[in-house]
Amino acid sequence: MNIFISGGCKNGKSYHAQELARDMAREQNVPLYYIATMIPTDEEDQERIRRHIADRDGWGFETLEQGLDLPGCLDKPGVDPRGAFLMDSVTALLSNEMFRPDGTYDADAGERVARDLVEFARRTGNTVFVSDYIYSDARDFDDMTENYRRSLAACDRAVAAACDKVIEVCFGNFQEREL
Repeated sequence: MNIFISGGCKNGKSYHAQELARDMAREQNVPLYYIATMIPTDEEDQERIRRHIADRDGWGFETLEQGLDLPGCLDKPGVDPRGAFLMDSVTALLSNEMFRPDGTYDADAGERVARDLVEFARRTGNTVFVSDYIYSDARDFDDMTENYRRSLAACDRAVAAACDKVIEVCFGNFQEREL
């Protein structure tokens, strides 16, 4: 089962996603993978990564560092596409693809990332995708930020459509919808 989880920042999405992925792996007796998409750029990012690693300690996750080219992690040696995957997060993956580590800006990254997310869901069939709901603010942003927000919304719609269940998290409360 593919599951999409969206909601505001720091509201329990990642922890709930960990539980769901762990339960899928246990029920099906398959490997459990955590796809880490953040490419750290400062100490705050490093601290967030340390916190997430500590949160997963003892859960049985094998961490796959994949900040770019999501489907590429399925081709890594030893990765079983039939395993249970936690992909955290769509938000970071799109940011990495759009604002490249080499400093370039790829305005069309959203379309590619949306296709990659759908391909990943199709190839695995057993992934929990996590994203941040950041595109409802009514204020005006610069063109690159607006493009990122629109692209994230499109990525979220695409992956949600490829999932069997969508969960919205609001202040730690979960609203689930089977599709």
